[in-house]
Amino acid sequence: MRDPQTFCIKTYGCQMNELDSEVMVGMLERRGLRRTDDEQTADILIFNTCSVRDLAERKVLGKLGQVARRRRDDPIIGITGCMASAKKETLLKKLPYIDFVLGTNNIHQLTSVLDEVISSSQRIARVDDQFSNELDYAHATRNDPLRAHVSIIRGCNKHCTYCIVPYTRGSECSRHPDDIVAECKNLVEKGYKEITLLGQNVNSYGKDRPDWSLRFPDLLARLDRIPNMCRVRFLTSHPVDMSVELMEAIRDLPTVCEFVHFPLQAGSNRILRKMNRGYTREDYEDKVAALRERVPGVAIGTDIIVGFPSETDAEFEETNEALRRLKFSAAFLFSYSPRKGTPATRWDDDVSQAEKERRLQTILTTQEEVSFTEMQQMLGTRVEVLVEGTSPKDEKMVKGRTRTWKNVVFPGSQQLLGTLQTLTLTSMAHQTFVGSLDIDPIPNHP
Repeated sequence: MRDPQTFCIKTYGCQMNELDSEVMVGMLERRGLRRTDDEQTADILIFNTCSVRDLAERKVLGKLGQVARRRRDDPIIGITGCMASAKKETLLKKLPYIDFVLGTNNIHQLTSVLDEVISSSQRIARVDDQFSNELDYAHATRNDPLRAHVSIIRGCNKHCTYCIVPYTRGSECSRHPDDIVAECKNLVEKGYKEITLLGQNVNSYGKDRPDWSLRFPDLLARLDRIPNMCRVRFLTSHPVDMSVELMEAIRDLPTVCEFVHFPLQAGSNRILRKMNRGYTREDYEDKVAALRERVPGVAIGTDIIVGFPSETDAEFEETNEALRRLKFSAAFLFSYSPRKGTPATRWDDDVSQAEKERRLQTILTTQEEVSFTEMQQMLGTRVEVLVEGTSPKDEKMVKGRTRTWKNVVFPGSQQLLGTLQTLTLTSMAHQTFVGSLDIDPIPNHP
């Protein structure tokens, strides 16, 4: 068939997909291929896809169609990620220009599948329902020199009725703690300053392996002991598994940042039951209160879905009021879209698109007000910032994030990149603070 020399990977979706793409880049570079960002000339094109929302799938399909129309030199084209896992062999039937489909649990087979495609000219689909082969994270080509994602658990057992993830990534499968610690130690030795632990539900870590006698707070404690570890973050947490032990770990471990993302999804108990979330709004608010009591200054992030099947105006207002009351530091807000293969598709999608859009705009306005008030209250406070790069708007300014995930810019040079600096927040513009350097570090932070 073809003798490929270059490859291009387009990544859609979450941080798990970003990490999977970094692993695939490392695999292809070790094969001797050269990475390029030019999809018009690459010999191999891989689309690492997301299937959580219909819009994400439509973006990929639109891009694939454009490439197929423009390219005349017969590149090797593959689809990986959640859309590959959800649609499987049907992608080969519907898209005749696709050469291979690789599910989220089959990324380790990338080079062998390429060999087979090249040698046999056959179109191949490899899509397993359960994760069973650990990826070679040690050779992943990282996109960021300071911040790295580290996978600790794949899959999800919660089966929320709107979510495709349990069907695209399988059941929960925790990674061995020794492998996680070894990877994080290696990253720290290479100069990485911030590590984000990834999983569909990191709070469930270790529950599938009771023989380890180790849960997520225990893993955080082990990582905190790594010499020169600077910062640890984690995404995402499920409210059901938000334990007191985890709250205390965030409070007590110096490297663990005080930002926790655990989605509410809706403010109506009836809608929460219909979503199969496993908690009531009152349960959730109790955990928010407990977290804020134990971790002073903690920032909390959430996800919200509006327009879920049968959601009434009154139930939407419960969600809007919850946003006002709980005062989230960050919120990812969406209108519901049915995903084929999920239980929610058995219900009529009976909230009109216009009403979904109205509700979405309403909660966007609410969250903007909450965020603006929070940022005003932070002015004049001292914060620790990891300097990540220069400001794209002013080369005399550098940018970074606080431990609570706030954007900050301040006067400085590239020599500060990768360092922790103490700043006083002096002003703000949109979602970004402007700060001034302080001399003295904040106590108890590394």
